[in-house]
Amino acid sequence: MIHSGVFIYCLALFLAFDFAYSILVVGEEQSRPARLPNPVYDHGLAANFDGYDVWGEVRYRLITDSLGFKDAAPRSVPLKSASRRILLMGDSFTEGIGMNFEESFAGLLWRAGLQRSDKIEFLNAAAVSYSPSIYYKKIKNLLESGLQFDEVVLFSDTSDVKDEATTYFCIDDDPKYRAHCQPSEGSMMSPAAPRKQDFFSSHFVVTNRVRVYIKQSIQYLLGNRRKSINTDNFVTGWTIANFDVGQGLAPLGVEGGVTRSLQNMRALSELLAANNIPLTIVVYPWAQQIAQGDRESRQVAIWRDFCAGRCKAFIDLYPVLFAAADADTNWYEHLYILGDDHFSAAGNRLMFQELAKRLF
Repeated sequence: MIHSGVFIYCLALFLAFDFAYSILVVGEEQSRPARLPNPVYDHGLAANFDGYDVWGEVRYRLITDSLGFKDAAPRSVPLKSASRRILLMGDSFTEGIGMNFEESFAGLLWRAGLQRSDKIEFLNAAAVSYSPSIYYKKIKNLLESGLQFDEVVLFSDTSDVKDEATTYFCIDDDPKYRAHCQPSEGSMMSPAAPRKQDFFSSHFVVTNRVRVYIKQSIQYLLGNRRKSINTDNFVTGWTIANFDVGQGLAPLGVEGGVTRSLQNMRALSELLAANNIPLTIVVYPWAQQIAQGDRESRQVAIWRDFCAGRCKAFIDLYPVLFAAADADTNWYEHLYILGDDHFSAAGNRLMFQELAKRLF
């Protein structure tokens, strides 16, 4: 009885200190949302946001600048800059979902660019669930707002074809795609959008981190997610020849999603060419593609062919990540967030190291 009483007392004391730390040091939950709908390009991050966001069970610091770009500080970004500027565009992988900015490959590029004698400023315009329709509409909107940049480096994600086949019809300029627009369409209703923070994760930060750590340790030992990526084809299956995606890519289907992706990317490349802004496209594999040996992926072939005559460069990071996996039996646990599909801090560092060789 004495031992159990001491345990309960210590636990109550720990939770009390955790609650106080979470409120007084980490801070009360912010009063405004981190992510907002946008009538032009569907959705984006709120400008000058400094608070916390949640991805899965991970609560992490999220900071944006005056443009609504994920950044190191809520700073004011001028429309013009004396130094060279590179605009990064992509989806959640490029945003660095679940990561503090400094840990993401975009944040690492930003820091390395500022440390050069000939400074390069990297601006991260990416956000979760972006795809070619949004890449085009958002970059067009940024140019029309007067923002100046010298190059666009676009990270084409394997999920883009699924997104183009199934959603974002309401913002498309093409009437045949806009005909699929539904009143309920929008990022705020997307299952890919990060969930609202709950009371426990925001008011007991330390306890929640301990809980997540224990859960991930058990997942690591059991290898549940490692096993599932061997057969999980919900997002990446379209790259596999003769794979039946069923109704997962309705209403346009795989080929319709590919066609629409290419159409919006052509519109983007023409827009950039008209403004004398070079385009670089980067491709990289999901964990599922590595596990299933999709080395010669259709995702790579499509964008390599697209870049011929259109791009300043085409950067294929499939060989790099496959080589890292070949050299490490625990590649998934090291390169990807355990229980998730996105890059871990180590995966982001690998991306940065390879991108730095090609972009600097």
